[in-house]
Amino acid sequence: MADETKKEEAAKPAAAAEAQQPVQVQVVDENAVATYANFCRVTGSPEELIVDFGLNPQPIGVPKDPIQVKQRIIVNFYTAKRLLAALQMSVARHESVFGVLETDINKRVRPGLNQQADAGKKS
Repeated sequence: MADETKKEEAAKPAAAAEAQQPVQVQVVDENAVATYANFCRVTGSPEELIVDFGLNPQPIGVPKDPIQVKQRIIVNFYTAKRLLAALQMSVARHESVFGVLETDINKRVRPGLNQQADAGKKS
């Protein structure tokens, strides 16, 4: 009985090591179509998340013309959570090399204007 327990204990680290190694998934992407999007809208239902991608020709201010959605991805929330984790990891890695990404376009495009506005508020 003691020998069986020792064998089971010895097998546990090997099984844990196998479980931790990344799985190689083969992907065929020869027919994938790559397009650029600077607009994203997320909607959904209790069962699915709908992510629309398009090109906003006027990225500053409110667009005059409607934005045409070119791609729509529909995923369940399990896939969405895995996508979220992958995107967070990728952005964190990018920021650790290149610096923090500023998502406020006004701070990115006109950094001097925001500093002047902040100085005016303090006066």
